[in-house]
Amino acid sequence: MHKSLKFTVAIVASCLASLALAADGANSMRGSDVAAPDQAPEVKTYSGKRPGTEAPVARTFSTQPPVIPHAVENFDEINLEGNQCLDCHSAATYQKKKAPKIGDSHFLDREGKKHAEATGGRYNCVQCHVPQVDAPPLVDNTFKGDAVKKPVRKN
Repeated sequence: MHKSLKFTVAIVASCLASLALAADGANSMRGSDVAAPDQAPEVKTYSGKRPGTEAPVARTFSTQPPVIPHAVENFDEINLEGNQCLDCHSAATYQKKKAPKIGDSHFLDREGKKHAEATGGRYNCVQCHVPQVDAPPLVDNTFKGDAVKKPVRKN
C-alpha cells in the first residue's frame, strides 16, 4: 500500500507540474505560441518579366518539366474556352513567336494516339510547369541535379 501511495503522489505531482507549464503558454517546436495564427508569407515577384526576355531555366534532372521563365500573372486563366500559353507555344505558332514548342508528349492521349492539338491530360500547363520566383531556399540542401545538357533544337 505504501508503494502505491508514493506512485499516486508522483503522478499527481507530475500532472500539476504539466498544468503549471501549460498555464505559461504552450509553445510549438518552432518556438511560437501554438494558438497564434501563422503569418502569411511575403509575396514574391516572378523572376522573369515579359515572355521572350529571359533565358530558359536549366533543369535539375532529366525528366523535369521545364519551368516558366516569365511572369504569368497577367495571363488569362486556363479553362475549357482557352489556354493563352498555346498562343505562343503551340505547334502552329511557336516558330512565328520564337518560343519553345510544347513537347511531342503533349499531343499523345492515354492510348498513345497522336492528335493535332494538345490533349486534355496535357492542356493545363501549370499543373506541371511553374513560374519561378527569386527566393532563397526554405532549408539548406546539397542537391545536385543529374540533368544532362540537351542539344539546342534548331527551328
